[in-house]
Amino acid sequence: MQTFELPARWRAGGNVFSQKITQPMDISAVAATVAGRVILVLFSYLVGSVPCGLLLGRLKGVDVRLAGSRNIGATNVTRQLGKTLGLLTLLGDAAKGVLPMLLVARLLAGRADVELWVVASGGAAFLGHLFPLYLGFKGGKGVATALGVFLYLNPLATLIDVLIFVGVVYNWGYVSLGSLTAALMMPGLVWLLTGSLPFSLLAVGIGVLIWAKHHENIGRLMRHEEKSWRKNEGGKR
Repeated sequence: MQTFELPARWRAGGNVFSQKITQPMDISAVAATVAGRVILVLFSYLVGSVPCGLLLGRLKGVDVRLAGSRNIGATNVTRQLGKTLGLLTLLGDAAKGVLPMLLVARLLAGRADVELWVVASGGAAFLGHLFPLYLGFKGGKGVATALGVFLYLNPLATLIDVLIFVGVVYNWGYVSLGSLTAALMMPGLVWLLTGSLPFSLLAVGIGVLIWAKHHENIGRLMRHEEKSWRKNEGGKR
């Protein structure tokens, strides 16, 4: 009875296919190339472009862009669809900010310029939320995604900033005013607690864009026409 044997060069992992299987691609090495880093930043932008609030609203048959403030962020989702979907939108939008940064930090760990590329990743994710590719570059105001970015920059600074936000909203009843105040305070907190110039500049850039995106809210606040979360006092109902 004849037996079949593989050629010697194919046995003991000697063929090219076996070598490819036993020697997996080094993803970190690929990411460390210039092209790899650019791809990571573009990926961060695409992740940031995912419209969590809009997708959750679609599950309920509602386009949040057509109701309330017409914004895809957590505040409008909460007002239109309730606290549960509002919270999920907040978590999803925050995750869009922090997860790409964690990925870049992991893949470029030990590299001299890792901090700069992490900052680029966080900035790209934030811009993705503000100007999403999937929605014709018409996105949200960026507060929740900024929260995710800030969590990576410094959790303690973020906690202090969240407390500032809560204090402002509790005392005056305006979420927009709380967001604007928090965006104004965050760069200083990041600088004091990290001493990192790239991190601080990212916080400054995010703060400026949040203020720019809230220009209509600023106008309503100045005219005392902004909607308040309070039920029986202050603000336009």
